[in-house]
Amino acid sequence: MMKSLYSKFAASTIAIMILSSVIAFMASNFYYQQKLKEENDEKITEMAYEVATYIEKEHPNDIESYLKSIAAVGYQMLLVSEENDKQLFGDEFRDEDISQQTIDHVLNGETFHGIAQFPQETFVTGFFANELTNTIGVPLTYEDGNYALFIRPNIKVLFNEMHMLLAALLVITIFLSIVFVLINIKFLVRPITRLTKATKQLATGDFSVDLSTNRDDELGKLTNSFSSMAEQLRKSDDIKNEFISNVSHDIQSPLSNIKGYAQLLDKKTLSEEDKQTYLSVIYKEVDRLSSLTKQLLFLTSLQHDDGLLNQSTYSLSDQLQELIFNYKWELENNGLMVSYSLPETTIYADEALLHNVFENLLTNAIKYNVENGTIDVKIIENKQSVDVSFTDSGIGISKDMQKRLFDRFFRVESSRTNTIEGTGLGLSIVETIVKRHGGVITVESKENEGTTFVVSLPK
Repeated sequence: MMKSLYSKFAASTIAIMILSSVIAFMASNFYYQQKLKEENDEKITEMAYEVATYIEKEHPNDIESYLKSIAAVGYQMLLVSEENDKQLFGDEFRDEDISQQTIDHVLNGETFHGIAQFPQETFVTGFFANELTNTIGVPLTYEDGNYALFIRPNIKVLFNEMHMLLAALLVITIFLSIVFVLINIKFLVRPITRLTKATKQLATGDFSVDLSTNRDDELGKLTNSFSSMAEQLRKSDDIKNEFISNVSHDIQSPLSNIKGYAQLLDKKTLSEEDKQTYLSVIYKEVDRLSSLTKQLLFLTSLQHDDGLLNQSTYSLSDQLQELIFNYKWELENNGLMVSYSLPETTIYADEALLHNVFENLLTNAIKYNVENGTIDVKIIENKQSVDVSFTDSGIGISKDMQKRLFDRFFRVESSRTNTIEGTGLGLSIVETIVKRHGGVITVESKENEGTTFVVSLPK
């Protein structure tokens, strides 16, 4: 069964809390063993000798009452006589085992440092070990008798209320920590949950995802990036649908014409002149389909073949002069005047592909120009780039249409352009080639005044 990110995060956080608590306890135990144990031993030893000195000097009438009063303020004591009689004062020890040798040493005047000598054990802080071996033993003389007095603080009496308070504080802290951790994790995981839901939504083809967020952390950036991706996918899907629609239309139209004229050719009463007319229409539509498919394949290869450029150093000015010369007959046929400023310029680029770019721009300037219009071609050499501009005095392009000018199949809509043949792929191919060369293409245009395309290529 797959666990959710929320449950994994919660489990790992709680595990970290528990592990941290264990490590903290071990660290405190280590600190006690290495530093506090000796200090505690010295303090209890000093206290034990004060009790023994007082008894030896003041000779209280009732030593038992005196030791009971000491026990009442928070100590546990065991008094052992030379005859090995034992009297307990205060609470009982959990473990009263102690060697006879230790008792004899104390009766002989030596001090037993049981606290300092108490063995180190994992998860056992010696300060809380209620054992007779975890005491201080000092010699005591009373009424000509020798005694061994073993003493240690009564943790139960001294810290009973503190134990309860600390225990309650620990339980409440752990409980609230877990609650707040779960709430915080839910808050942190929520954007990821939304992203998961949005991903499933995208997978179904629904790109209308709403992932607005005010977070400025990594999850906020991820959410915003995902929203941008969804928007780009939506646009790509719209472009794809429009592309399919345009391709279908541009293919269906000539196919319908071919089918219609082919049916007309089937008539037996058809004259030879009509047959030739119908055949010329069919050939024209076939050429139109062929041109469309070639441009589509060319555009696809440009976008997917990284090794397509075949660059060399050549004369850009000679290339443009030759192009203008090749279209001289069409320019004259349309009554167009061409001016150009083409200073000698060399460039390192793919000559064949750039020929496609400049030919597209020149033919557009011819097709969308006005009667007796003008075309101006210029080369402007800058420090870092070479600019080639094509300016016509044609019908111009509106601001709204300029935004989509380089989209596939997009064609300027007007009563003038409806009669002009074209696939709407030319400028898309131009832009792709220019970008492949690391350049940019820009357009400036005013309706009924003319258009200028500028191709800027790096040297």
